[in-house]
Amino acid sequence: MSAAMPLSIGAAARQTGCSVPTIRYYEEVGLLPAAPRTEGNQRHYDASAVRRLAFIRRCRDFGFTIEQVRELVGLVDEPRRDCAEVRDIAQQHLLGVRSKLAELQALEASLAGFVDGCNSACAGGPAIDCTILEDLATPAAPQRRSCCS
Repeated sequence: MSAAMPLSIGAAARQTGCSVPTIRYYEEVGLLPAAPRTEGNQRHYDASAVRRLAFIRRCRDFGFTIEQVRELVGLVDEPRRDCAEVRDIAQQHLLGVRSKLAELQALEASLAGFVDGCNSACAGGPAIDCTILEDLATPAAPQRRSCCS
């Protein structure tokens, strides 16, 4: 893209993989500066806006929250700030991803147990006798919490 050739919102969307409503939303919440408009009131995006939009899209692809993206964009806008701030945001997000992964692994183990139990006890019989239905109808044991959580 040439610096002299701004892109329409549709072209910016195609180039970055964002949808047009998403671009408007990013402008609305202040992640992307409001685009200048033509006499016909069409938004036009220059190379720096498209680069920022691609950056925001990549952050969202990695699961960063809007607030985390806002912090990262702020760090891009203030290049003299310490890289450790970026690392800390990524580290916090990584901890959250690992926590979700552990939850998903526990869910996977439970579901595998349901399927294995059904295969060995009742598969092929009437649905009403399925061990999976019985397991799902049984309340889960309360999770233990420490005294301070």
